[in-house]
Amino acid sequence: MQHIDLANKKVLITGAAGFIGSYLVQELLRTVTPVTVIGIDNMNDYYDVSIKEYRLKEIEKAAVKHSGSTWTFVKADISDKSVIDVLFQIYKPEIVVNLAAQAGVRYSITNPDVYISSNLNGFYNILEACRHSYDDGNTGVEHLVYASSSSVYGGNTKVPFSTDDKVDNPVSLYAATKKSNELLAHAYSKLYNIPSTGLRFFTVYGPAGRPDMAYFGFTNKLLKGEKIQIFNYGNCKRDFTYVDDIVHGVKLVMQGAPDRKTGDDGLPVPPYSIYNIGNNNPENLLDFVDILQQELIEACVLPADYDFESHKELVPMQAGDVPVTYADTSALEADFGFKPGTSLRDGLRRFAQWYKEFYLK
Repeated sequence: MQHIDLANKKVLITGAAGFIGSYLVQELLRTVTPVTVIGIDNMNDYYDVSIKEYRLKEIEKAAVKHSGSTWTFVKADISDKSVIDVLFQIYKPEIVVNLAAQAGVRYSITNPDVYISSNLNGFYNILEACRHSYDDGNTGVEHLVYASSSSVYGGNTKVPFSTDDKVDNPVSLYAATKKSNELLAHAYSKLYNIPSTGLRFFTVYGPAGRPDMAYFGFTNKLLKGEKIQIFNYGNCKRDFTYVDDIVHGVKLVMQGAPDRKTGDDGLPVPPYSIYNIGNNNPENLLDFVDILQQELIEACVLPADYDFESHKELVPMQAGDVPVTYADTSALEADFGFKPGTSLRDGLRRFAQWYKEFYLK
């Protein structure tokens, strides 16, 4: 593994106004001095844009507070190849973290076009730009880190999910695009010796998260007095991973690029890695919503006498969903000495406190 010191590096983060992206930008500005961070995001309206604007304001605060580093934001879409090419020409990033993607399993069933545009064409543009960063003998990109997803495991029944498992049977278009990212990255690593690492994230949650995620959507509905639907009659388990743990893992991985090696055939051995980042502790969905409502009451988002039982409905499994996600994080622990550890109660408490501040102040 090639160690990379992030100080004095130029880091391009796509999806910088997104959930994970915004937290990562803030973490780099806070902890790495100096660092140049370039963020790109199309600010689309897949969900409430005011949350994305809030995240950008939080980044601006961090940039002002830690003035030794530089923050630049570009509002654009990674599926626009000309934009990506110009960004690479101007800034010449040494580290690229691709977090921009159209997210959501269920949305991919009704709106497939945007997944092809963002998750496939967009990622292809990033790979091509990384490839050409080495033109004319330039050092170019030292490490490409990109978001994959636990959804690539599909209906795997062997748990916990290991990166050694075969993942050839996606059950949603979203999962198929993420698996495709891994395949494309492997091909480009082999052909052009680009050090790349894919990260399979497991059900990320926390303050300022995505409103389409269960914990956020449940909160919105409960506050309105609406019923929440719990799929597979509550017999789902999810490896919920707090956003700070995800970001800590991403930052560690950014600093450890796969080694460039030459094979017996004189060609590059792909400098390519895949890791799970999950809590390694799947929680039953019924337990999860029980903790959530307790923390919402504690934060005064819901009244103390809230009748939770009358507001939940057990329903069958949704198309594209899976019954369990469970991360084997042994590779991440072995290579980086890190394992996520934020408890679900602590994470949901922080979310409930943020929700009150953002929506009910």
